Amino acid sequence: MPTNYRFSLPAKVLMLLLISSTSLVYAQKKKQAMPDPDKIEARGVLQGLSDEQLLDEVQRQTFRYFWDFAHPVSGLARERSNEAYGYGNEVVTTGGTGFGIMATIVAVHRGWITRDSASRFLLKMVRFLSKADSYHGVFPHWLNGTTGKTIPFSRKDDGADLVESSYLFQGLLTARQYFNQNNPVEQELRNRINWLWSDIEWDWFTRDGREVLYWHWSPNNGWAMNFAVRGFNECLIMYVLAASGERHPVSASVYHNGWAQSSFFKNGREFYGIKLPLGFDYGGPLFFSHYSFLGLNPKGLKDRYADYWEQNRNHTLINHAHCVQNPNHFKGYGEECWGLTASDNNEGYNAHAPDNDLGVISPTAALSAFPYTPEYSMKALRHFYYGLGNKIWSEYGFVDAFNESKDWYAKSHLAIDQGPIIVMIENHRSGLLWDLFMSCPEIQKGLAKLDFSSPYLKK
Repeated sequence: MPTNYRFSLPAKVLMLLLISSTSLVYAQKKKQAMPDPDKIEARGVLQGLSDEQLLDEVQRQTFRYFWDFAHPVSGLARERSNEAYGYGNEVVTTGGTGFGIMATIVAVHRGWITRDSASRFLLKMVRFLSKADSYHGVFPHWLNGTTGKTIPFSRKDDGADLVESSYLFQGLLTARQYFNQNNPVEQELRNRINWLWSDIEWDWFTRDGREVLYWHWSPNNGWAMNFAVRGFNECLIMYVLAASGERHPVSASVYHNGWAQSSFFKNGREFYGIKLPLGFDYGGPLFFSHYSFLGLNPKGLKDRYADYWEQNRNHTLINHAHCVQNPNHFKGYGEECWGLTASDNNEGYNAHAPDNDLGVISPTAALSAFPYTPEYSMKALRHFYYGLGNKIWSEYGFVDAFNESKDWYAKSHLAIDQGPIIVMIENHRSGLLWDLFMSCPEIQKGLAKLDFSSPYLKK
């Protein structure tokens, strides 16, 4: 080598360091240029968001509950984020999982995760469900997320839970309609959903042919829970699915002579000057107008008993009016702070409503009501996010509830409360989940069988 190209030892070291550092910088830049498309970062309160940006942010961060916090083995939704009540880390919820499945569709639609990752995630779920405990095709309220074995909800509630399973299948059927591509993953996903769906023996839950559906059955305790489900409450979806069943449906008389026959089905009275067609006085907790209607589109949905858009909107308006008038003089209540539903509270858990008002506001109540009262819900959202964000905004969206009169702010999140926020905001924005679920041919057939009318029903 010519002498003018020779390096002294220090010069060589310097050159090597220069090359190494340049390579390192390049590698870092390359790594930064290829971020994980499925990583959803938790963010604090962001200033200056428009209404649409704020909806995006709340949906996105709330979805982390079902994505980052999903059970690592099954992928199913954990019951809650804390270990209160002795639940433990293994408890997953069937109903909350159904809500999470619908939220996953929103996540793909909004571009937070890839379609491929979402379909594989859901396939992991249904493979797990295919081997998990079920009873006449119906899953329990809680499962062990690792083993798939039943975790009793209560001493005698250790078997099938027809209502929670209905929420699960509302989500599964919606996913089946969305993931319609002809690739191996989506094909298997659809096939497995169809197998699970066809296995449900809806007629078994009429308890030897009675004209009503029963909520629970257990191989250990039989019909000991003895809970005949009559309306109006959160269970309308169960009757629609039961009438739509693939191999073991129920007759229309089960709906008309069971669900629609109770002392609290028809109402017709006014509360705060607003007429309530169905249900308990003051409407009950707001989840009555959320859970069944994540997939069932109430717009134009009518039967001989009610117009369900009117029912749900008026239920919400009564709840809102109560909080604005605030007859119990609770701190914080008003136009920007309203919404009573079932949630955690400073004493445990309760189904909050105008006639059971404990001073507890649950963010899911007003936010899941976006389709019915968008202006009132947006006022609440802005207050929750900007006014109370330092107390109730967290890595999984808003905490479950708060009571300003008691200076209490929950640390918990519940699957059944987080899911409807994402889904119902999306239904307000695009109608996505409504369009998907209502496109199911079985559901259209079932609704027609029960004499419903809807813009989705083919003439």
